[in-house]
Amino acid sequence: MLPMPAIERFLQMKDSVFHSGKLGLLCNHTSFDFVSGQYLFQILSRRGSLHRLFLPEHGLFAELQDQIALSDTAVYSGLGLNCQIVSLYGNSEETLAAQAGALRDLDAIVIDIQDIGVRYYTFATTMRYLFETMVEHSISIPVYVIGKPNPCGISVEGTALSPLFESFVGPVGLPHRHGLTVGQLARFFYDEASANFPLQVVGFLPDEKIPAFRIPPSPNMPGPHTHLVYTGQCLLEGTNLSEGRGTTRPFEIWGAPYLSKLEGKNPPRVTGAVIRPLRFIPTFHKHAGQLCSGFQIHLTGEAYHSLGHTLQLLRWIREECPEFEWNQGPYEFRSDRPAIELLAGDNTLIAYLNGNETWQTAQDALREGENSWRNRMRLLQ
Repeated sequence: MLPMPAIERFLQMKDSVFHSGKLGLLCNHTSFDFVSGQYLFQILSRRGSLHRLFLPEHGLFAELQDQIALSDTAVYSGLGLNCQIVSLYGNSEETLAAQAGALRDLDAIVIDIQDIGVRYYTFATTMRYLFETMVEHSISIPVYVIGKPNPCGISVEGTALSPLFESFVGPVGLPHRHGLTVGQLARFFYDEASANFPLQVVGFLPDEKIPAFRIPPSPNMPGPHTHLVYTGQCLLEGTNLSEGRGTTRPFEIWGAPYLSKLEGKNPPRVTGAVIRPLRFIPTFHKHAGQLCSGFQIHLTGEAYHSLGHTLQLLRWIREECPEFEWNQGPYEFRSDRPAIELLAGDNTLIAYLNGNETWQTAQDALREGENSWRNRMRLLQ
């Protein structure tokens, strides 16, 4: 018999607010109860307690691609939900945070999202912004976070982000891969915001058998290994390389038409992965409809440092291909810094990417940052 998952334990809580109060729910399609075969928003709506449904990036069913605004929630009218639906990913930066007026009339807020363990993944930032709104406007209603496992486990990569590089894809204080569960993330954000509203985490059990990644949480996180390469490969969003959007293996497959000149050359190799050269045609996004030369990352099962590998790959391509460029212009509502700086988020790593630091120096920065974060993690257990 399977242990009772966190969502079931939440639904069986005796708190009267879940049955008679006005609830706000931040979730998407990963908030699914495999025991009853229903989404949490359906269950709470049928109980009559769901007052407002907040949606993160990608929409309720992850039907929207990256950086595509959800400006009209009327598309969900056919679901028959008796509640207001609020998008937290619209056409302006102001839409990324729940407004105080949408929180004050609630009796409690429930959060059930699937993070993947990497700071660029915006669902966690949406939770952080909600906490900050509550603190700023002295909203003290209880918040219940339904814990979900981290598919990357407790492995850590990268350095903690400083305020200099803060953005929607970079909450201050988190390293590139943080090793925290959703519940631990909630406690981290709670502490960082100096919050004092009631917070309760309904944690998952270590032996839960329902996989954290049964439901792909976003359009370009489809496979069982995508999240394990995403820590590094998301940096490609700051370049004119295709990160594999528009293919069936985003972030695992990557390249550009101009990489044909690398044919016969060996890319940097590391433990834990094998690089296979290939060609592909993205159906959308960068280089859509064009034949791209590139590579696929195949994991071997050994420990793999995705961020370190991608840093080396980008440095190699930058030195070999004059066509390679860093993307300029606005990225996730911030325009004063190039996307690669917001993603790398560390002056030493940025200097390495630009050829101004050695790999040894970059490695030392990574090692120091990871050790420092592991010490911080012990306080969040």
